[in-house]
Amino acid sequence: MSGRWKDSNRARRLPPNWRRIRAQILARDPVCKICGVRPSAFCDHIVAKADDHSETGLQGVCGPCHDQKSSREGNAAQKANPRPGRARPPEPHPGMK
Repeated sequence: MSGRWKDSNRARRLPPNWRRIRAQILARDPVCKICGVRPSAFCDHIVAKADDHSETGLQGVCGPCHDQKSSREGNAAQKANPRPGRARPPEPHPGMK
């Protein structure tokens, strides 16, 4: 498993025939569906975390567009569910009770 998938469970959620599906999508979309310029290299889920492996739920995209889209989706997910901060809430001064 490559470094990009290290902390992901995405590979386990793919159907057993994923390689065939991926090949079909890249054959259908030889040019990136996002920029329309570069050749498609990735089979992208149009809706993040939807696990829609149908032809209408997937698109062929180039590497730079895939990276940008994934980054936007990851940033949005972090904003929607932020990690708790390390800062402790302020405590009243002991002499002020």
